[in-house]
Amino acid sequence: MRHRSLALAAAIAVLPLTAVSLGVSTAQAATPHVAPRVALPNTVNPAVAHSEKKGDVPAEQQISVAVSLKLRNSDELDHFLSAVTTPGTPEFGQYLTPEQFSARFAPTQQAVDQVRDYLTAQGLTVGDTSANRQVVNARGTAAQISQAFGTHESAYLDPGQQRTFFANDAAASIPAELASVVQGVSGLDNHAVRKGRIAPQSVTPNAATSTPSGMAPAQYRGAYNLDKTGADGTGTTVALWEFDGYKSSDLTTYDGQYGLTGPAVATVPVDGANYDSAPGQGEGEVELDSEIVRGAAPKATQLLYEAPNSDQGEIDMANKIVADNKVSVISISWGTCEPDTTASSMTAVDNAFKQAAAQGISVFSASGDDGSKDCTRSASGASVTSVDFPASSPHQTGVGGTNLQVTGSNGYSSESAWSTAGGGVSTVFAKPSWQTGTGVAGTMRTVPDVSSNADPKSGFAIYTGGAWNVYGGTSAAAPLWAGYAAQFNQKAKTAGQPVLGEANPKLYAVATSGTYGSTFHDVTTGANQDYAAGQGYDQVTGWGSPVADALTTALLGGGTTPPPTGGCTAAQLIGNGGFETGTPAPWTASGSVLDNGTGEPAHSGNWKAWLDGYGSAHTDTLSQTVTVPAGCKSAVLTFWLHVDTAKTDPTPTDTLTLQAGSTTVGTWSNADAADGYVQRTVDLSGYAGQTVNLTFTGTEDGNGQTSFVIDDVALNVG
Repeated sequence: MRHRSLALAAAIAVLPLTAVSLGVSTAQAATPHVAPRVALPNTVNPAVAHSEKKGDVPAEQQISVAVSLKLRNSDELDHFLSAVTTPGTPEFGQYLTPEQFSARFAPTQQAVDQVRDYLTAQGLTVGDTSANRQVVNARGTAAQISQAFGTHESAYLDPGQQRTFFANDAAASIPAELASVVQGVSGLDNHAVRKGRIAPQSVTPNAATSTPSGMAPAQYRGAYNLDKTGADGTGTTVALWEFDGYKSSDLTTYDGQYGLTGPAVATVPVDGANYDSAPGQGEGEVELDSEIVRGAAPKATQLLYEAPNSDQGEIDMANKIVADNKVSVISISWGTCEPDTTASSMTAVDNAFKQAAAQGISVFSASGDDGSKDCTRSASGASVTSVDFPASSPHQTGVGGTNLQVTGSNGYSSESAWSTAGGGVSTVFAKPSWQTGTGVAGTMRTVPDVSSNADPKSGFAIYTGGAWNVYGGTSAAAPLWAGYAAQFNQKAKTAGQPVLGEANPKLYAVATSGTYGSTFHDVTTGANQDYAAGQGYDQVTGWGSPVADALTTALLGGGTTPPPTGGCTAAQLIGNGGFETGTPAPWTASGSVLDNGTGEPAHSGNWKAWLDGYGSAHTDTLSQTVTVPAGCKSAVLTFWLHVDTAKTDPTPTDTLTLQAGSTTVGTWSNADAADGYVQRTVDLSGYAGQTVNLTFTGTEDGNGQTSFVIDDVALNVG
C-alpha cells in the first residue's frame, strides 16, 4: 500500500505532455528511434509487391502526410450507431452534433498535442488538425519523413500502368508511447488515384445546341416513382465528393434544357484544391453527379467539395464534410479497388463515416464499373477479384448498376443487372450486424447494397464540356440514390421524423420485411463476371432499385415500429471503462481520480480510477450516465475493485458506494481490503428503458488511508 499526497497528484497532472507521454528528456526527443517503436499495420501500398524498384526518393523531396488518430470508446460508439437507427430505442433518431461526437468519441486534445509535439520534434512542418481532431497533417523532406516513421522511401515503376510513384518499402512505425492514439499514417506513397465510376456510351456527342439523347430526368423520376413522393429536396443539402471541377455554364444549360430550378451549386475547397477555373479529365464525372442530383431532387442545395486526388486529400475531405456538418447526404462517385490502397487509409475514411452516421448523414458510393474485377484498370489487374472503396465501407451504402427500360409514358418497364456493375466481397471490412437476409455466407462485408440505372446503353443525357453526352456507370447510380435520400429527408422533416442517417440498417430492415416486393424493384436477371442477379439480395444489384414513394412510406413508418427481438441489441454500454484514454470522458471525475502512476497498479493497461487514499477526511466521485434500452432482459454491471487500507480495525469506517440515480445499489468498505483486485457484479436489469447516472462515491474519515481502485468497468445488456 502507498499513501499518496494531493500535492504530488497535482504536480503530475500539469507536467508537459512532451515529457510525460513520450517518456524522454528534451535532449532524447531530438534523437530519433531511441525509444521502442511499434509498427503500424496496413501502411504499405500493395502495389509495391508487384512494382519495380527504381531507386531512392531524393532526400530533399517534399512529402505530405496525414496522421490519423484513433477514435475513443469504440464499443460505446458501436452501440450508439446501432441504437440510433433502431426504432423503439431511446437513442433512435437522436443524432449528435460534431461537438457532442467529439466529446464522446473523438481523439482527445491531449492526444492531438502529443502527436503534434512528436512530429515537430522530428523536424516536420506540422499543418492543420481537422476540426474533429481525427487527422493531423504534416510535411517534410523524404529524409525527415523516413526518420519520423521509420521508413525508407523509394521510387517504383508500376508495370501495369507504366507510371512511376513513390512509396515506403515497409510498414511505418511510431514510438510505442504513441501507439495508443495513432491509427495510421497516409501519404507515404502516391500510388492510389481515385477514378470516377463513369461510363460513356460509344456515340458521338451531339452539338451543344442539339436536342439531347439519353435518359432524361422525367424518365428516371417516373420509372422509380421519384415523382410520386411529393418531395423535391427543398430544405436539404447534399455534398458531392469530388477530385476535379466543373463549369457552371454546363450545369445551367442542363437545368435550362429540362426546366429545373434550384439553388446554385457552391464549391468548398479542401486543402486548397479548386479546379473550377480549369477542370481536368474528371469534369464529366463532376457534372454528371451534379446533374443527376438536380434531376432527382431539384431544390436540394449542392455543396461540391473538391480535394486533391490522394489518400491525404480523401481523408481530409471526409473529415471536413462531417466536421462542417452542413449536409444530410453525401454522394460519392470516385473510388479505388481495395487492393490498390492501404487498409490504414481506408480505415481513416471509415472512421469519418462513423461520425457521419452518428450525426445523421447518409453516404452513397458507386460500387465500380469493372464488375467483380474492380482492379481491371488499375495496378492489381483483371485477375484479382475485388470490390471498390468507399463502397465497401460498412458505414455507407454501396450502389450497384442496372440496365433500366422505361415505357413511353415514363413508367417502369424492366430492369436487368449491368454486366460490369461492381460487386463482390470485401477483404478489408467485416460483415456488419445489419447485413442480414442476404443468403451470402461468410464473415466479410458484401457489396452492393442497392442499385439503379448505370448501363451506358440505357445511359443518361448529360451536358458536359459544352456538349451533350450519354453517360452511364455506377457514378450515375450513387447520385440518384443521394437525390432520393434528399427527398426522404424533406418528407421526414414534414412528418416530424428523423432524417435517414445511416441508410443501410433501415434499408435492410425494409428489404427483409413483408413490404420488400412493393418497396424495391427486385432485379433478377443479368450478371457480372462472378455473380448473378437473382431473387432477393445479390452481389450485382443488392436489393434492387427504389420504388421511391412506397419505400418512403415504409421508412417513415419506422418511427413507431417496435425494435426487433424485443427492442434490445446485445451491447456493452460503458464508455472508457478501462480509462486508457487518459482522460475522464465520458466519465465525470473529481480531482485526480484518473491515475497511471505506480502507487497502485491498474487491473489491466496503465490507467485506473483511484478514489481516496489520502489518509485525511476526503471524498472522491466518479460517474457516468448510461441508457439501458427498453426490452433488455439483462443489464449487468461489472468492475474490478482493489481496496487497500492502512487500517487494522475491520470496522467499516471508509466506504465506497455505487448509486444508480438516487438508489444505492452497492457498498464496499475498508473491511473489504484484499491483496489484489476482486471483480464485483451489480444487477441493473430493473433500469431497462431508463437513462440513469451511475455514481461511485469514496469517503475517508481521516483516521488512516483507504484506497478504492476501480478498473475495467462494463455494463453488458442483452
